Amino acid sequence: MEQKILSITQINEYIRARMDADPMLASIAVRGEISNYKLYPSGHHYFTLKDEGGALKCVMFKGNAFKLRFRPENGMKVIALGKISVFPRDGAYQLYVSAMTVDGVGDLHAAFEQLKAKLAAEGLFDPAHKKSLPKYPGTIGIITSSAGAAVHDMLRILRKRYPLTRAVLLPVRVQGVEAPPEIAAAIRYANYYKLADLLIVGRGGGSIEDLWAFNDEIVARAIYDSKIPVISAVGHEPDVTISDFVADLRAATPSNAAELAVPDQDALRQTLDSMSSAMATALQRQVKSAKQHLHTLSSSPALCSPTGYLDQKRKDTVLLSNRLVSAHIRCVERKKRHFVELTAKLDAMSPLKVLTRGYAITQLESGDVLRSVEQVNPDDKIVISVSDGKINAIVTE
Repeated sequence: MEQKILSITQINEYIRARMDADPMLASIAVRGEISNYKLYPSGHHYFTLKDEGGALKCVMFKGNAFKLRFRPENGMKVIALGKISVFPRDGAYQLYVSAMTVDGVGDLHAAFEQLKAKLAAEGLFDPAHKKSLPKYPGTIGIITSSAGAAVHDMLRILRKRYPLTRAVLLPVRVQGVEAPPEIAAAIRYANYYKLADLLIVGRGGGSIEDLWAFNDEIVARAIYDSKIPVISAVGHEPDVTISDFVADLRAATPSNAAELAVPDQDALRQTLDSMSSAMATALQRQVKSAKQHLHTLSSSPALCSPTGYLDQKRKDTVLLSNRLVSAHIRCVERKKRHFVELTAKLDAMSPLKVLTRGYAITQLESGDVLRSVEQVNPDDKIVISVSDGKINAIVTE
């Protein structure tokens, strides 16, 4: 019997047909770890799933990949749903993935953690970027659904706590694929037209799927770029979204956001009453002090009798003048006594004083004092000073 010869293409097509006909391979779930992950410009995802004993090539086409809520990464453990078939051109079988979830956690949780890590690395959660809320906002913009109970709760609390503020509702959808762009657009609209002093962005409680619009990147970036301070008020207290991390303040609930946005009018009245009482007390003290000062001035001699004041100043002037003259006299007398003492000392030390007692001073013609016979010779002229004059003499011997 002659053996049938097949082409490579025929063999690959045959194997693919057999595999496509296998119901187990036509719809299968595979657990494994992603490796060699590549995203091509066409939008198709190519990767390998592996475990301890083997590996399986996988492809996820653009249409199915668009439905992913998280971004696949190498090392991520996933469960891939799809079918196994042969790619005839290469003769290799692979898993054609139609859906994929993170193994052990939901894909929404994985997407949340991925976006949270990405935005945190970019600094969108940095406390230094957060703006302080106005203490007494004149206008508050509320970005939420007009049909939900949350907006009515917020308006009721705002009217009760601080009726001076004005609330402006910017109605948007808060769930579904259209919600994120609408919320982001409302934030940008409020900033562009400067509609409010403060924005409250949020909605009432729900499942993670219902709240997912507030985990969207475009909403997070719109909040970060807002020049108007933003309060994030999403869901109930345990619910945490990306918008809570980016916003300038997180509120546990929409009602809590309204409480945080404005002061309590009752507390303000108490504060004003306390301040008014304090001001009245301070004013009374000031008036009392002024009265006492006025009484002191009114009893002053200068105001009671202007001439008496002048007389007193005149007496003070005379007293000071007498003291000054006495001090001058005492100073002169002290100087005189000192002068006499110095004169007496000088007179006692004078060489002329010695001459009055019979002594004389002999000098050469040059004026030098004669102290020794060795200084003169016969016929030298000398001068002898006595107490009442001078004697010119000649040395004879």
